[in-house]
Amino acid sequence: MKYKTLCRCILLPALLLFGAQVALAQFTVSGRVTDANGEALPGATVAVVGASRGTTADVDGNYSVEIPGNAATLA
Repeated sequence: MKYKTLCRCILLPALLLFGAQVALAQFTVSGRVTDANGEALPGATVAVVGASRGTTADVDGNYSVEIPGNAATLA
């Protein structure tokens, strides 16, 4: 009986919390968009491939976008 209580009260909530943290993991990626000459490209679109997220570079070509933990490609 104590084993079932332990599982219900401690182990199950711990597993659920751990799973939620992994599922919600995301990272912030930032950088600068430039052309072949190193000049900033203001207004350039930066998108996360396979996700509906993206951003636009500022007047200096800088961007910052949050990506899910499983995404690794920007376009």
